[in-house]
Amino acid sequence: MPVLHDDLAGLALAIARGEDLPLRIDADYVNYPAAVALEVYRNNYRGNLHAALAGAYPVVEQLVGEAFFRRLTRAYIACHPSRSGNLHDYGDDMAQFIAAFEPARALAYLADVAALEWACHRAYFAGDAGTLDVVALARLPHERYPELVFHMHQACSLLHSRYPVAAIWQVHQAAMPDDCSIDLDNGPCHALVLRRDDAVGVVELPAADAAWLQLMHAGMPLGAAVAAVLEHHPDFDFQAALTNLVGQGVLAGFTLETTI
Repeated sequence: MPVLHDDLAGLALAIARGEDLPLRIDADYVNYPAAVALEVYRNNYRGNLHAALAGAYPVVEQLVGEAFFRRLTRAYIACHPSRSGNLHDYGDDMAQFIAAFEPARALAYLADVAALEWACHRAYFAGDAGTLDVVALARLPHERYPELVFHMHQACSLLHSRYPVAAIWQVHQAAMPDDCSIDLDNGPCHALVLRRDDAVGVVELPAADAAWLQLMHAGMPLGAAVAAVLEHHPDFDFQAALTNLVGQGVLAGFTLETTI
């Protein structure tokens, strides 16, 4: 078994990284050279990973065009072999790769768009979870409200960018008109990724709402989180922010802060 494992691992490296075949693998074929057979596997490997990246990053592909996107994915695949049997897991560090990809340097916003698209991708495949039980919340004594710690639904995430990435994402959806224009100087943007009825959406939050949600997601109790936000955003409307997030299914539940 260890020998078989080593041979299969060697074959995988030959396909993914272009290394030589292990010596124990018989490379003598009657009809065609082993190099030809190996290149067939390599093409299938690269093709499957390209298709996975195209599925996860459709807006990035629209922004740069099919030819440039293929160049991008080929470079990414060469540096980042698949490490999971689930292709939905592939491409998680594309945003960091784009940020360092010299041919994309002129598109400074592209890495943040990729980060937003990966959040959307993960949101679609995230497990189901309940939403906030408002009846249980209403039964809680008012004096305990400052101890509340709200929990974000696992399909939801918050992304901050200096560019209007939420607007970029939205105008590249199928239902949007073709004549939309975006001013890249309209940032910063606080983009909330959420999922409702198996549909992933992106909405932009006010800075105060985003700051409060970020603090709550980090585990800060309600009283401290609201006080911290009000220091920098005196006009923060907590009730409106809470109503908005509950209505969009962003909050999955709550606990009470534990003290020792």
